[in-house]
Amino acid sequence: MDFGISYLEFTMIKPFKFKQFTINQDQCAMKIGTDGVLLGAWASVKDNLFSVLDIGAGTGLLSLMLAQRSHAELIDAIEIDDNTYEQCVDNFEKSSWGDRLFCYHASLKEFVNEIEDKYDLIVCNPPFYSEDYKTDNEQRDLARFQDAMPFEHLLESVSKLLSKNGIFTVVIPFKEESHFSNLASNYKLFQNRKLHIKGNPTSEIKRSLIEFSFHESEIITESLIIETERHQYTEDYINLTKDFYLKM
Repeated sequence: MDFGISYLEFTMIKPFKFKQFTINQDQCAMKIGTDGVLLGAWASVKDNLFSVLDIGAGTGLLSLMLAQRSHAELIDAIEIDDNTYEQCVDNFEKSSWGDRLFCYHASLKEFVNEIEDKYDLIVCNPPFYSEDYKTDNEQRDLARFQDAMPFEHLLESVSKLLSKNGIFTVVIPFKEESHFSNLASNYKLFQNRKLHIKGNPTSEIKRSLIEFSFHESEIITESLIIETERHQYTEDYINLTKDFYLKM
């Protein structure tokens, strides 16, 4: 989805350079997108953050952003696709934080069954296309369609992997917010904070960034507009992403 930075720029085969790291993405079904950048920049990072889990790591973008933003000693990622996994590992190894980053080549189900660790922060940019169609690109379909990681499976897994005082942060379509949050409550995961994303002042809300925990609290709701007009970014968007984009 085009949220400010051009879709063409995001999907180019050449490496995508951020201020403190570079991502190769030619072997990944889903290229870097604005959803991931916003999630990585917005997720809460506490001073005492020790462990992070990135579910469905893709290029490794979220893990790398959180490595830049935090002093977390353990940043694990999960990626099921063979080629994407290999490229994610390579992106980790070429970064300045390779000693803190580790990617597991596994499905979420396999990971939950094998890992006993609990994580202080879990992030996920999940597949969420639930429409009744597929493309001819099986790798892309796996990355983008909800049947590869149903919301309920994701939330059940998070409830098992999240520490008692941990935070789960996710980006989903705004139209799925109520459904997703209702499912989350079945696993005692409650909304604490959310950010509604609009491409421009007159467009509809397209995305919801939501922070969950096991603790109920008053929900803090904010909004973010990306552009006032094409390539004219708002101050809020610039402030959120300026530590990462080269041109911000």
